[in-house]
Amino acid sequence: MKFYLVDVFAERKYQGNQLAVLIPDQEISTTEMQQIAREINFSETAFIMSDKQPNGGYDVRIFTPDVEVPFAGHPTLGTAFVIEKFIEQGMSEQILLNLKVGQIPVKFQEDELTMEQKQPSFGEIIGDVGQVAQVLQIDEFDIDTRYPIQVVSTGLPSFIVPLKTVDSVRRCSLHHDRFQHFIDNTVKANLLVFAPQSDGEDHELRVRVYTDDTGSFEDPATGSANGNLAGYLLQHNFFQKNKLHYRVRQGYEIGRQSLLKIKAEKINETFRIQVGGKVFLIATGEWL
Repeated sequence: MKFYLVDVFAERKYQGNQLAVLIPDQEISTTEMQQIAREINFSETAFIMSDKQPNGGYDVRIFTPDVEVPFAGHPTLGTAFVIEKFIEQGMSEQILLNLKVGQIPVKFQEDELTMEQKQPSFGEIIGDVGQVAQVLQIDEFDIDTRYPIQVVSTGLPSFIVPLKTVDSVRRCSLHHDRFQHFIDNTVKANLLVFAPQSDGEDHELRVRVYTDDTGSFEDPATGSANGNLAGYLLQHNFFQKNKLHYRVRQGYEIGRQSLLKIKAEKINETFRIQVGGKVFLIATGEWL
């Protein structure tokens, strides 16, 4: 089968989050797809499982090296890029992906792609700030307690942890055993820390995202988690407005700097969350 390697949420090649996209040309088992994802060992690997379906979408499955996931942000953008470029021959302004979380649209405008995420759900609030500080190996003082530590999900859940400064974000160092104990006793979710990087109308945030996956303990660019963060910012009135347009810098601490562009708004209790960025083709080949 054909495979493609792309960098997602990058400003140029060899940045952002790496993704492998494969197009099986015959029946393939879930077990083999999981083995391939482990072999590639990126944070996620995507498989295009069908031609365009009657609902206008392509069936897609996404695997980490350990498990299949119902949704993930950078595989959604990266897979849509491959479909638009190599299957639809650059003729489409929108690609629909049929994922386990539901159908996700991805729009193309010039050299950027934007996906619209599902409505966020707001889950457990963690009151033990000290426990989270120990997981991150920072001081309790680094955590901005004006806002809650909360689980938010638009398809793949995240613990959202507000920090006071970019320096606090940089100093985070995940304690893996404590993190595993933490999610085993609360909710299995990734852990997103953030802090404002710039003020004014053009908001910019510094973000890091930690996972419990053996392929990647820290993710360089995480569309799903940043969609969760957008819902959180609106829900807790972080910027004192119900319509947001800001940028996220992620991956700097692990040498894969990434840029995500977020548009989000809340009207009554309805959210609209869009996460976008650029995708670069790195390689094509044949999987034997």
